[in-house]
Amino acid sequence: MFKQLTEAQLDPILSLTQMFREDTRSDKMDLGIGVYKNSVGETPIMQAVLQAEHRLLETQKTKSYVGLAGDEVFNQSMMDLLLKGTSAHSRAAAVQTPGASGALRMLADLMHLAQPETTVWISNPSYVNHKPVMEAAGLKVKFYPYFDPATKQVNSEAMLAELAKAGPKDVVLLHGCCHNPTGADISFADWQAITELSNQNGFLPFVDIAYQGFGDGLEEDVAGLRHLANNVEEMVIATSCSKNFGLYRERTGAAVVISDSLKEAQKAKGRILQLARSSYTMPPDHGAALVATILNDEALTANWKAELNEMNQRMLRLRAGLTQAVRDQGSNAFDFIEKHKGMFSVTGLSPEQIIRMREEFGIYAVGDGRINIAGLQEDRLDYLATALLAVSR
Repeated sequence: MFKQLTEAQLDPILSLTQMFREDTRSDKMDLGIGVYKNSVGETPIMQAVLQAEHRLLETQKTKSYVGLAGDEVFNQSMMDLLLKGTSAHSRAAAVQTPGASGALRMLADLMHLAQPETTVWISNPSYVNHKPVMEAAGLKVKFYPYFDPATKQVNSEAMLAELAKAGPKDVVLLHGCCHNPTGADISFADWQAITELSNQNGFLPFVDIAYQGFGDGLEEDVAGLRHLANNVEEMVIATSCSKNFGLYRERTGAAVVISDSLKEAQKAKGRILQLARSSYTMPPDHGAALVATILNDEALTANWKAELNEMNQRMLRLRAGLTQAVRDQGSNAFDFIEKHKGMFSVTGLSPEQIIRMREEFGIYAVGDGRINIAGLQEDRLDYLATALLAVSR
């Protein structure tokens, strides 16, 4: 049977990790995979997470099954984090999933079940897993213009003109904040315009928010999402705790369905559970239990927010520091990096220039030119600036 298979195409991001590990150079730098690293190059366990783990160790009495929906305290906590203060908060239902990728797939399967001819509109460019997940669920994919390679910012005019063509059989996938891979976010005015288009034309908004707290702040990063949720009848959300809780390997995410009533949202939740039963059945418990513990304890929540804010502020300092390091070498060609938000920036470098970065400088970045700002260390900014200028001349 398996001899009929062709070789799998390597994942453009995950394959970089293996290449990096095999590189013996002492000055190599990994700016590929999207994980936060501290000033010594480690991805630390957050203090609030450690404290919650100690508490679980002392209080958890069983490893029995939790249930198809996962941890319901976690589910409610995620809806609070995303939707508190909106009308959608009382007409939403959530399911814990194995990371945001699990949420993407469950929601895609739900959309295919409800409307098999659905087309999902995805930003150009977008997270590398968006297209394959949607297509694996049997949905059609279409791209809408988003990033202007010249300005390195969002081309709002072109984006909104194209999205005006989306209709009742379409889903528009939006990045909640900290756009991956570009780092260029839509403005609040864009969120308002997209909300109007959704109500006028009938497309379903689908928000993927994996970096809440890594942009302008925990509350600020969901301002657009909340405006949208507050003003449309139906909407779906995929969210992740990988970045803002540092729970990468715990695969902790949630799928949220908003409808015009709680009854309708609960009906959709029931169908997601049915879909999950024929897939992974139940999500892993540990990460969700940690998040639920943190978000339902005032002291732990305060500690988590403080540490998350410091991570965010450090990324802002890294952006400013890298931009200044390039300026110190006589160029303002990368000033746009300081304006981007979150973990990533698209540099504008070609695949050939990215290969040069890797071969000549030992700097690993994704072929589309994306670099992970959160993977930088303060003492390597000058080295990266030198490499960027060398390969771009």
